[in-house]
Amino acid sequence: MKKVLKDNGLTIVLVAATMATLLGMLMTGISVYNDELVQHHQPAISLATYVASAHFLSALFENWESEFLQMSAYVMLTAFLFQRGSAESKDPDGGAGEEEPAGHAGDPQAPLPTRLGGVVASLYAYSLGIVLFILFLVSFVLHLRHSAAAQAIEASSHGQPAPTTWQHAGSASFWFESFQNWQSEFLSTAILVILSIFLRFRGSPESKPVAAPHSQTGG
Repeated sequence: MKKVLKDNGLTIVLVAATMATLLGMLMTGISVYNDELVQHHQPAISLATYVASAHFLSALFENWESEFLQMSAYVMLTAFLFQRGSAESKDPDGGAGEEEPAGHAGDPQAPLPTRLGGVVASLYAYSLGIVLFILFLVSFVLHLRHSAAAQAIEASSHGQPAPTTWQHAGSASFWFESFQNWQSEFLSTAILVILSIFLRFRGSPESKPVAAPHSQTGG
């Protein structure tokens, strides 16, 4: 058990933090939503009903969408772009570089897609960015779907016609929901890239060694 905790401690803590904050989102979200229902002279709903509501799911996927966009963009951009001095960047002056995966086709320790070679190995070589981008697209579609449903409920409560999903996709309100999260993700990533040039956090793989010069690029 100690070895499992040591080897997987970061994932365990992050998953636990996700569950705790998700619970906090649920409890505060249902409180806000039920207050809105009371104001419109409608009965409050249960937590089980709220979990499947457009109000909750729209907000959930709105945030997931921005996170997966940020992660996929970061993985892809750092493969081709550089920032001299940043712990988050490859060295623009080059270096040894990464070995060609084809050279490990017969390596029993290499991942199966690498050993298979061909198209499978080529796709696997970029699989992290591809999967993160797919997760972004899925979250984007789910955000749009549930945001449109929430907008339809809001319109109905005011005696107005409900917009279709496609109409909502072209609305300023939907894109405001997305852009307000996207900008913060790109800003936080840019700040991390820049601050890692000058600041340190001993022991973190996201930081350069404490004594490393500011001009050193990469962790």
